Amino acid sequence: MSKILTNVMTSSGETVQQISVNQPVLLVFLRHFGCTFCREALDDISTRKAEIENSGVKIVFVHMADNKMAEEYFERYNIKNPVHISDPDCILYKQFGLVKGSLQQLLGFNVWLRGIEAGIKNKHGLGKFIGDAFQMPGVFVIRNGTIRERYIHKQSSDRPDYQKMAACCVV
Repeated sequence: MSKILTNVMTSSGETVQQISVNQPVLLVFLRHFGCTFCREALDDISTRKAEIENSGVKIVFVHMADNKMAEEYFERYNIKNPVHISDPDCILYKQFGLVKGSLQQLLGFNVWLRGIEAGIKNKHGLGKFIGDAFQMPGVFVIRNGTIRERYIHKQSSDRPDYQKMAACCVV
């Protein structure tokens, strides 16, 4: 795993390994930006970003879009100066064990119910696929190049507690 973390450069010009030596990293693998749950995740993180980062944890996003498009979405959700990695071929997703979703994981009954809540009620909407629509998301907390906490989505509609995850490595 450490080889992966040392070879991938973030938008800040550092590797995840370098950042994780100085502070814990909340590594957030997003679904495609057209996904209502991806948009909900951006909104959730935007709301909690200051608290998470003020506790000493650095948030790093992994996405499947080009950097310019990603920046537009981060700006839309008021995420200032995001650190992110573009992974259109889902290489990092695979290396972190994130798989392609089944129809049940992507379109099951509970996913539809949550989609109505996130997409319509909370106004995150839907958009065109920007990346692999089958790719499942996940969240990892990395400290000193080691995964300390992980959340592997069982359904595309899962909603992790990012702040609670980040708290695992706060000293």
